Amino acid sequence: MWIQRVAAGSEPYRHRTIPHGGVELQCEIGGHPRVVGPQTVPRLETVAPGTTAVGIRFRLGAAPSVLGMPASELVDLTIGADELWGPAAERIGEQVASAATPEEAAAALEAAAFARAAEIAPDPVVAGAAALLLPGRTEDVASLPTELYVSERTLRRRVQAAIGLPPKVVHRMLRFQGFLALAHGRGGDPAELAMLAAEAGYADQSHLTRECLRLAGLSPRALMQESLEHCRRPGHDHAVSYAPLLDGLV
Repeated sequence: MWIQRVAAGSEPYRHRTIPHGGVELQCEIGGHPRVVGPQTVPRLETVAPGTTAVGIRFRLGAAPSVLGMPASELVDLTIGADELWGPAAERIGEQVASAATPEEAAAALEAAAFARAAEIAPDPVVAGAAALLLPGRTEDVASLPTELYVSERTLRRRVQAAIGLPPKVVHRMLRFQGFLALAHGRGGDPAELAMLAAEAGYADQSHLTRECLRLAGLSPRALMQESLEHCRRPGHDHAVSYAPLLDGLV
């Protein structure tokens, strides 16, 4: 879960979301919930002063059991939750708005998501693939069918339905997220780019630069500078979301 707050007296906040392979359920307090599908390109939004929003990022492959549809139908889309759940989405928005604190609002959104989750076991193939696609776990995606005892076609079909993207694309996004996690842990020093690129699994710094331009829309140096400026703000912390990405790297 996450909470985003922009103080009433501050400047508008320009928020960059970098593709991470996940699906999110978001709700601005006072508004209606919306579903943000898996992205393939960076997204820039300007958040107005006085805005508070809460959200949930589903674990890879978990979203379809809550949303009631394949994640592959939501790629690069943002839709109102009412398109999926009808009047129930409005009630969720009301529960979030009536919460006494942003933390309680986030908990209300989480409870609503759990209440909608189908009581079905997760696809073991997708769960296994999601674990192996994390940074530092698998160098060659071509080995996954053998490790998971399925055909390449079956793996691609099931991963694409549950996560929304082919395994190779998810692997590339998570490798870049691993780089971001390493950079965050080192304080975002641009002087360490070559070392960070190698530790994150890139062939060289040029390889990292190409991926950064594709996934973030900025050069690595510009992205790290932007991150430094934002992460100096009180309460701006990615440590929890980055922790699982570092297990295979450090």
